[in-house]
Amino acid sequence: MPAYDHAKYHFGFILAVNQMHFSIRPMEGLNYTLFDSISAQEINADSAKIYSVEHIPSYGFTVGIVGNLRLGNYFDLRLIPSLAFGERQLEYRFQKFRDGDDEIVEVEKSVSSTFIELPLHLKYKSQRLNNFRAYVLSGFNYRIDLASQAKKNRDAAEVQVKLKQHDLYGELGVGFDFYFEWFKFGTEIKMSYGLIDVLKRDDNIYTDGIESMRSKMFQLTFTFE
Repeated sequence: MPAYDHAKYHFGFILAVNQMHFSIRPMEGLNYTLFDSISAQEINADSAKIYSVEHIPSYGFTVGIVGNLRLGNYFDLRLIPSLAFGERQLEYRFQKFRDGDDEIVEVEKSVSSTFIELPLHLKYKSQRLNNFRAYVLSGFNYRIDLASQAKKNRDAAEVQVKLKQHDLYGELGVGFDFYFEWFKFGTEIKMSYGLIDVLKRDDNIYTDGIESMRSKMFQLTFTFE
């Protein structure tokens, strides 16, 4: 395929494995803040303090369609509408006060996401060497979370940690293209960092102790073009 990259447009698809994270900034003086019985209702406490808030990442997957516009010998503009699935866990550690006694309790909250992604990347390619070419890319990714709890009514039986539906990410990646007889195969590692605080405050102990919470994602992508 010696003339493949000379075409003005070409298309393909991606299959990817992702790992979703949170970047959490606790409120100032978190360990000294006492939450009342209304905020700590779910853990059945008269009052409570938060010792720590941590996230546990997990693996998901992404599928998408590649649209590539050739800008020159070394630059491409790429739009890759995608659908991404994943889940994250938030792990809380509380000191619970009840009827004059206190104890340490741990609670996990699951946050599932199904994203429609619209990433727009500028791709800088090295010179092709036989059937191999390296590249770097950067750009932005607008994501809509179809599984967002932001607009759902509060469940009286269980307090849910809700996220805002819309997010914007800055992205940076590196990859390699391999040219075969009938298609081009690529491997790519990409890091996405959320630019928006996505936590929806609901006046409970799970959200009021967090100053900001942004999303992060690492993704290993295989492209077929």
